[in-house]
Amino acid sequence: TGSGQQSVTGVEASDDANSYWRIRGKTDGSCQRGTPVKCGQAIRLTHVNTGKNLHTHHFPSPLSNNQEVSAFGDDGEGDDLDIWIVQCSGTHWEREDAVRFKHVGTEVFLSITGEQYGHPIRGQREVHGMPTANHHNYWKAMEGVFIKPSMDLAKHDEL
Repeated sequence: TGSGQQSVTGVEASDDANSYWRIRGKTDGSCQRGTPVKCGQAIRLTHVNTGKNLHTHHFPSPLSNNQEVSAFGDDGEGDDLDIWIVQCSGTHWEREDAVRFKHVGTEVFLSITGEQYGHPIRGQREVHGMPTANHHNYWKAMEGVFIKPSMDLAKHDEL
């Protein structure tokens, strides 16, 4: 059921290599690599392994009947429904902070409530959008890499 786009699921393990997302700016390039993410900033989250963006739209999710969250686009290129606002308590998103992500286009909060899929992704939980802020839509970065800004924009220092 749903849109037919790639499902986004959640797992308990914080070190699952398929759970890594890259934080990017909106398509207008308003996020320079290595700069702190501000509370209230619009971002895109791109799945490291697939290059698809965290996306939502007005389709019901298959298990909870909330709003479907999917992975959409190719090589980090998607559309306006890939943009989320970081909601946090301070000036910047700090590593230890639990944050919320509010979708710009549909105003739902990225959430996980516990509904689990069966075959073929048994035990993985449905990630979906909910219209209200509550304890189901707090997220915390458990692992990550900070990349310092390059001084020379033409030179890349990563491998």
